[in-house]
Formats: sequence, C-alpha cells, structure tokens
Amino acid sequence: MGLEMEPLAASIGISVPVLRFLLCFVATIPVSFLWRLVPGRLPKHLYSALSGVLLSYLSFGFSSNLHFLVPMSLGYASMLLFHRHCGFITFFLGFGYLIGCHVYYMSGDAWKEGGIDATGALMVLTLKVISCAINYNDGLLKEEGLSEAQKKNRLIKLPSSIEYIGYCLCCGSHFAGPVYEMKDYLEWTEGNGIWKHDEQNPSPSPYFATIRALFQAAFCMGLYLYLVPQFPLSRFIDPVYLEWPFWKRLGYQYMAGFTARWKYYFIWSISEAAIIISGLGFSGWTKSSPPKPSWDRAINVDIIGLELVKSAVEIPLKWNIQVSTWLRHYVYERLVQKGKRPGFFQLLATQTVSAVWHGLYPGYIIFFVQSALMIAGSRVIYRWQVAVPPTLAFLKIILGFFNFAYTVLVLNYSCVGFMVLSLHETLASYGSVYYIGTVIPVTLILLGSIIKPARPVRSKARKEE
Repeated sequence: MGLEMEPLAASIGISVPVLRFLLCFVATIPVSFLWRLVPGRLPKHLYSALSGVLLSYLSFGFSSNLHFLVPMSLGYASMLLFHRHCGFITFFLGFGYLIGCHVYYMSGDAWKEGGIDATGALMVLTLKVISCAINYNDGLLKEEGLSEAQKKNRLIKLPSSIEYIGYCLCCGSHFAGPVYEMKDYLEWTEGNGIWKHDEQNPSPSPYFATIRALFQAAFCMGLYLYLVPQFPLSRFIDPVYLEWPFWKRLGYQYMAGFTARWKYYFIWSISEAAIIISGLGFSGWTKSSPPKPSWDRAINVDIIGLELVKSAVEIPLKWNIQVSTWLRHYVYERLVQKGKRPGFFQLLATQTVSAVWHGLYPGYIIFFVQSALMIAGSRVIYRWQVAVPPTLAFLKIILGFFNFAYTVLVLNYSCVGFMVLSLHETLASYGSVYYIGTVIPVTLILLGSIIKPARPVRSKARKEE
C-alpha cells in the first residue's frame, strides 16, 4: 500500500504517512454520514467505536489503539472504583500518560519533518476521558452549588462500557476534535434533547452546512499551499533574515503566523463537515423567522473573527473554540474561589495546562506564557477604554484601534514559538525584533497596576437589576 501511494504523495509534496492520515481523515465524512443509517442505540455505539478503531489502525497502525486503550481504561476504572475522586485521579493520570507519549515520540519534530503519529488523536481523547470523569464526579455534588456548565454536563449514572468506548472513539472528532461532552453524545445517540425529532420538530438537513464546510476546507488548503513556500519557518535562523530591516522582519513574522493558521483552518473545517453530516454538530434552531438550524457545536474556529479580532481576550472564543471551552470549564473556572474574581494566576495556570497538553517543547511553553501576558495586557487596554468618558469618544476609538494593533502584533510574534518549537529558534525569532511582543505586554501590565481608572458609575436602576 505504501509503495502504491508513494507517487501520489511525492506529487503533492508530502510523506506517505501524512497522505495515509489525510485520506483516513477525509474518510471520517462518509463514515460519519453512514452513522445516521445505523438503527438502534447499541449498534450506533458499536459503530462509533469500531469505525474509530479501524480508521486509527489505517492511519497510525495497531499500536495507536493500544495507546488509546490506556487512558480510556484508567478513566473508566477510576469512575468504577473511586467515584468521589475520579475527576482528580483521571486528570493527573490522563495528562501523565499523554506527557509520557509526548516525550517518547517527540511528535513536534516528526510533524515538522513530514511524519505523523497518534499523539494528536490521543490529545483529543485525553480531554474526553477527563471531562467524562469530572462530570461523573460532579454527579455527587449538590446542584445549587454548581455552575451552569456543571449542571448541564454532570452525569448521575455511570455510562456503560460500550457507551464510553463509543464516545471516546467516535470517528467524527477522534482525529482532530472538536471535543464534546458525554451527555451530548448520549442524547445524540439516543435521539433525546435537541436531537428528539418528530412531525412537529423535524430533523434539520445537514447537507448545506456540510458543503459549506467542505468549500471552506478547500479554500484554506489552497491558500496554505500557495503561501507556505513563500514563508518557510527555516527563514528565522537564515543569515539573510537577520540582515533585513526591523519592520521587514516583523512583517515576516506576521505572514509566517498568518500562513500557518490556514493549515489548522483546513483541518478543523474537515472535522466540522464530519460532525455536521453525522448530526452531532446540531446545536438548536435560531430565533430568526423562519428558524434555521445552527451547527455551532461543530465549529472549532471563526476564521474571519480571528483574523480581525479586536482584543486578545476574544482569541479563545475564535480559535480552537471547543478546547478553549474545555479549558474554561475544567481548569479556569474550577481554580476560582467562590466569591472571588479570577486573576492572572488562573489565566497563567490555564495556559500552562494548554501548553502541557500540546507537548513539552520550549516553544509551546513560551507561547502559552506569552498568551497569558498578551491577554493580561489587552485587558489593561480595555479597562482604560471603558473608563473613557462619552465626551472623549475619539480617544475611545483610538484605544480600540490600539488594542486591535497590539493583538495582531503580539499574537503573530508569540505564535512563532508554537511553530518552530525549539528554544534556539524561538529566542532567535523573538530577539530579531528586540522581544517587542514580550516587552509591550509586560509594560502594559505594569502600567495597569499604576494607572487604575475608576470604574464607570452604573445607574441605580441598573444596580437593582
């Protein structure tokens, strides 16, 4: 099979393992469609599990499913044996095993050299296993002390083993996400909740939304293939790059980051198409007249929203949306003590977990620390902007534009570390622009601790609300 695929792989400039993965990845769309035709709950769970196992085997080989079995077994065993502490146990065991695989395979180096392994799929699986255990743990808690997300997602009853395996390996999200909750998976499979359809509540057609996602994927890949030869990552340690003037180096960092993002847009668009065609991506009906089906559950990136983002604070709402939601619900919000506001510690801890989840490369760690600084600096600008009185509307507009320019600059500066991974290349690229993307956020954070504008006075009626 490898020999037969070699000419095709060579013609499009990728390795045979990557081509095999891409073919299986695209195959998740028809496989997800066929799920709709499977009758009955148990057959659907079996189909979800077996299709995920088969596509993993074809993509990465037999060992991939053994790797997936470890965190799945640890998570289910903790729910069976240690109900009261299963969330905590699964979180640390799941991340521990993932970190071990990151260290053993050093996947980032393999991906840069055109190889591929199952670590990316294991990353998605780890989040599913942990969220399932934490939600089962939440089932023991009193409802009045829970957040809205906890109330919605908590599990009172332990899922059966086949339900659990189907949830973990369901092929539509198995390779690249999006991450979703066990409760949503069960309701989707059983035809309950928003997936309960009858004559008065017909099943929405997924085909237009699926075609839109496929066209989006084709456009993203086309643009990426056009741009990537012009902005290679190797340029950051090229002596020619260092001879360029400052503004040209800064512009190259922007274009390198801009180019790399289209690869992720392509991947998430394919995942979006697979989740939509299966029906799982359905998230309800809009309030428009007539109502239209919404497929927000499948969306992992808002491309235009991210490229034109007004503030760094909004980035988690636009990029890798479902993982950002997972981090908010299972890390950020759970570190905030009752009655207190979240601060920089919660932000930094959340970004650190995200960095470890991606891998232990210095570039990842630096990028996510940079992200925490970037968001904290953007919050300072926003506080100043909100404090501007209505009589100085022009100043408010200037601060809004400054926040946008600041976000574009620091985001594309920071993401170089995420792309090149090594400490040497990361520091070389940052140093080539005099660490401007680190100096500005730190300066803003320090200024924010000195210049503390008064909060706008809220009307008495508003307070009473």
